[in-house]
Amino acid sequence: MLSLCCSLSKADEVCPTGTVGLCDPDVFTTIVETVEETSHNDGQGTLTTTVTTVTTTVDTVTNEDSGDILSSDSTYVSSTKQGDMDSDWGGQGPASMSTGSTCGDLGTDKCAQITGSGNSTSTMSVSGMGTTFIQTIDIQNLNIEKGGKTTYSIKVDKQDYSDSIYMHITGKDGSTVKFAGTDVLSAAGVDSGYAQYTGGFDFSDGLTTLIVEVGGRDINLAIGPVFDDVTINVLYNVVSRIVMQSITTVEQYVYTNGDATQEELDIVEDIFDNNMPVEQPDGGFDLEPIDDGGTDETSYESVELELDLEIDFEMDFEMPDMEMDFDMPDMEMEVPVTVVDVEMEIEVEAPVEKIEVASTEPESVEVTPKPESEPQTDAEPESVEEVKEEPKKEIKVVKKKKVKTEEQKKADKQKAGSKIVKKMGDKGRYDSTNQLKTLIVMNVIGSSKSFFENQQQLRDTPGFFSDIVVPDGKLSDNNMAAYLMVVGSSQKMNSLIELQYE
Repeated sequence: MLSLCCSLSKADEVCPTGTVGLCDPDVFTTIVETVEETSHNDGQGTLTTTVTTVTTTVDTVTNEDSGDILSSDSTYVSSTKQGDMDSDWGGQGPASMSTGSTCGDLGTDKCAQITGSGNSTSTMSVSGMGTTFIQTIDIQNLNIEKGGKTTYSIKVDKQDYSDSIYMHITGKDGSTVKFAGTDVLSAAGVDSGYAQYTGGFDFSDGLTTLIVEVGGRDINLAIGPVFDDVTINVLYNVVSRIVMQSITTVEQYVYTNGDATQEELDIVEDIFDNNMPVEQPDGGFDLEPIDDGGTDETSYESVELELDLEIDFEMDFEMPDMEMDFDMPDMEMEVPVTVVDVEMEIEVEAPVEKIEVASTEPESVEVTPKPESEPQTDAEPESVEEVKEEPKKEIKVVKKKKVKTEEQKKADKQKAGSKIVKKMGDKGRYDSTNQLKTLIVMNVIGSSKSFFENQQQLRDTPGFFSDIVVPDGKLSDNNMAAYLMVVGSSQKMNSLIELQYE
């Protein structure tokens, strides 16, 4: 059994526990692959079963938004606790729900006014407080588990620069405080006038409750700080996980053939190297040749001509048997000769050509061809004797012509056909054009062409067809016979129909 495991996981980077604030949105993929391989030998072959299990885990990090939990469309607060400040939330110290010009640039609708001038510590431990507006919001339905951020916005019009106003939010997970933040929107001595303030506080892990407190001081007891349109949003991390598992089982049976030759193994290897599996409609697979895109056309005549060329090429290199029967002439020379020019012609009769042979004595005789047949010398006449010329010998060259039997011719064709197939190469032989050529080679070797050459066209039997034309006028008929047939058939049909009602 073989077990392999590989992992491409980034699970540790998927917004780990304890993260404060928002995680970057991302997608992380973890792939775990397990391969189990078993083998069983039944004596005739080996069955190998491979089970591959791939488990893919996709972790996606997103930032979800609760929306404004203080809006009229929210289900987290009642109508008296909404952020439009039409109602007093409740809290510490004196307060007023003002309208009209008192709200200043906030608009003529209702607004909340801080009227307390005291200097104490609020419920949420904020010092320098004269008035507070406070409420607790249950947000456990959001199912926050991976941390996030609470954001706010508030519109304020501070008409007296001596006044002050702040925003405080505390977040809890059950009874555990996850964060507590205070932003001083406009401190005493700052002439801020009308402004819209935004901010936020990060938290980690879970969050089930928010406590919102808006407070401040009215120093001169004229028009204290007024505020309106308070919004609270909770942005939180959500990690979603999708786990997909695929199991693939592959069974391979290898038949053990100890008698297989290397040639058989090469053939099997060639088949798989030069064919590709093609899925059939029934779900099975067939091997089909890999088409190299060849467009050459192959015909019976072209293959037959190629076979003949291969056979002729082999015959050109067969050396003919030649018989040469001649004797070299004996020459006697008693007187020393300085230079003797001798021309000898020997006729050779052969079916192809004449062969001229010049015979010379080594070193002491220099032989050069002359146009005349009589020898000439430059020496003195008394010191030279005539050289007797022997009778001309005929040299015959006999070329034996082999007469091949039908079996030899067939063997030559088979040998030439093997060469043609070999030239195709290991990959080329599976090409569609070369496969057609191979079939034609087999037909040429088998001499099956003569079967089609000896076919005769069938002849029509003389006089089989007649020139008589069927008249297209009125045809005479046996009216009585027709009547009996029609009426009789109708009666029998009626009888069959009536049988079903009996």
